[in-house]
Amino acid sequence: MIIKRLNTSLRIKFTILFVTVILIVLMMPRGGALESDAIVGNVWMQDDLIADFSFPVLKNSMKYKEEVEEEKKSILPVFVYNEDALRYSLDSVNSYLDNLPAMLRHVTANSTGEENNPTFLSAKAFDELSSLYLKNVDKNFPGTALVALRKDIVDRINSYYAKGVLGDVPGDYQGPNITIRKKNVDISQPMSRFMLLSDIVESVSRNAHSASYPGRESLLDEFAVHFLHPNIVYDSNLTKEEIDYSIKKVSKYAGIVTENEKIIGKHDRINPENKLKIDSYRIAKGDSLGWEGFTMQFIGRFLHIFLLVVLFSIYLFLFRKRIYNENKKLLIFAILLLWTGFITYLQNTLEGSDAVRFLIFIPAASMLITIMFDSRVGFYATVVFSLICGALHGNDYAFVVMNVVAGALSAYSVRDIKNRNQIFRSFLFILIAYIIAVVAFGLESMTSWKKMFIEMGFASTNALVSPVLTYGLLVFFEQIFKVTTDLTFIELCNFDRPLLRELAKKAPGSFNHSMTLGTLAESAATAVNANPLLARAGAYYHDVGKLTSPKYFVENQLDTANVHDGMIPEESVKAIKEHVFKGKELAKEYKLPKEIIDFIPMHHGTTVMNFFYEKAKRLYGEDQIDLRNYRYPGPKPNTKETAIVMLADSCESAVRSIKNPDAEKVENVINNLFNARIEDGQLDESPLTLGDIIKIKEAFYEILLGQYHKRIQYPHQDELEKAD
Repeated sequence: MIIKRLNTSLRIKFTILFVTVILIVLMMPRGGALESDAIVGNVWMQDDLIADFSFPVLKNSMKYKEEVEEEKKSILPVFVYNEDALRYSLDSVNSYLDNLPAMLRHVTANSTGEENNPTFLSAKAFDELSSLYLKNVDKNFPGTALVALRKDIVDRINSYYAKGVLGDVPGDYQGPNITIRKKNVDISQPMSRFMLLSDIVESVSRNAHSASYPGRESLLDEFAVHFLHPNIVYDSNLTKEEIDYSIKKVSKYAGIVTENEKIIGKHDRINPENKLKIDSYRIAKGDSLGWEGFTMQFIGRFLHIFLLVVLFSIYLFLFRKRIYNENKKLLIFAILLLWTGFITYLQNTLEGSDAVRFLIFIPAASMLITIMFDSRVGFYATVVFSLICGALHGNDYAFVVMNVVAGALSAYSVRDIKNRNQIFRSFLFILIAYIIAVVAFGLESMTSWKKMFIEMGFASTNALVSPVLTYGLLVFFEQIFKVTTDLTFIELCNFDRPLLRELAKKAPGSFNHSMTLGTLAESAATAVNANPLLARAGAYYHDVGKLTSPKYFVENQLDTANVHDGMIPEESVKAIKEHVFKGKELAKEYKLPKEIIDFIPMHHGTTVMNFFYEKAKRLYGEDQIDLRNYRYPGPKPNTKETAIVMLADSCESAVRSIKNPDAEKVENVINNLFNARIEDGQLDESPLTLGDIIKIKEAFYEILLGQYHKRIQYPHQDELEKAD
């Protein structure tokens, strides 16, 4: 109940409206509004544009970015001296060497004859160290031999630091020079002057595996490298500071326009230079507005978009109340409008070819709305969406017209959609619309053919992508918002659907009746501009409740006696009414849409079960029974489609029961049943008019007469009807 109230709440409708309008306004271009958008290659059709004040001309954003990138590349990575690197290395070496004799004695004492190397040294270097130890073990190894080894290792470390040991270098840096900062003084140095720690490690490792390299040298190298720390270290923060400082020096301006200077003259062609001036003037006007001016501009823009959205809302209120009354459907329009608006906003932020404006997928939105609702709603939405996106694009008239044409044709192309693959037929319609529009406006503004071909290329991309977007987003809206489209009705009419298969198997008479009813309903719905697919689908499922107890319905009693002959009227009425309740339960279990479920109770409305009512009168007397107990629970039909199925249901059953049918009998039955339903008030809540009633009668008459007309007998018909 709460969800239902939210779905119809007027407050929610206003919230959707205002939030949508405000978000669109926030996406509008920054700066003051000009009479039209400036597109390179077009002709300026307004009066001469004169500067009211002096303003700087902004550089082309691509050019500015290129200059910034060039400036970044000119900044060398900053390295600083690590004054403590040498001390750390020497302290580590001395500490290790102090413990070396004890470690070697332990290794020698526990040797099993196999290689036993507990150090970081390679096999070659360890052999050299072991040999040195064994030679001097009787001469007190910690003495002269160890002192000499210590001195040689320290000398080797000092030799590396004398050249300078570089740590990690930024991975993307390929330049020959680096900046060395020492005591706030920057000096540019060739990187080749220094030794990379990674290169030193690689060289030592390579030598350790070389048979020709002396063991003594390998021992000294490996000791030195193991305890080596870079003394020239890359500082990312200092480098970033240098880059940021350098970028600030890159000017964003390409010049200045002084007060009363002509920016562009009437009938002048717009080129990249004067477009920059026009755009800069628009932004400068916006910046000069101040708080009061900004507020007034925001109000103006709000009213601009508000009027367009309200215009569309009024159309829905007057002509599509079923859409207007459901907030979740209004939310679909809001989402699609914000989606197309956001794409337009993103396109405005991009620099490059003006042809990018053809990648705003208004045709996709048009097709989605047409498939979910109808082509008229799709067309009106296309016009409003195009106008709003045109406002976001700087009041670009050509942009609006192109998208109205492309969106309208795409909407019409899916107007009578029969399957999902038909969506892709729209590619050709969108492409043709855009190409004609591009050529029309291109010739009018004397645009070069080269530019027109570029625009056609972008338009082709739109034509190709829009059907794909439509196909994908349609599934999203159907699932999330529980929207039932004509495609859903087509899929529900497939005889392979589980519920229809069950109906054909367990209640074949009811199934055949439903199929005939589908033909009647579809023909009548077409005649009165109702939804023929909905009418057919509703007719197919209107009697699914008979699955649970098919024996209670005469069309399924093929070779058995009527079970109602042995039942009292009250029991029969209860059994017949039960198929309505069971039908709704089955429909919900099989996840049929609400539009289809409505047909189950509404095709009976609150009509009287005359057969059992008359039987009760004969048994109990008319004054002993309450007519209300013999009526279906309702509700009455409230749409054209449900009313048509109600009329078709009674007419098909009655005409099928006629013995020796002819045109007059069929017509009389139809007229009498229609009159009975009208007099009983069953059509009071439906939107059918008297003109619709006449058209429905004609549609029923033609089909029923064709199906149940009198046929001539075959020769020896009596013999054919007898058993062998």
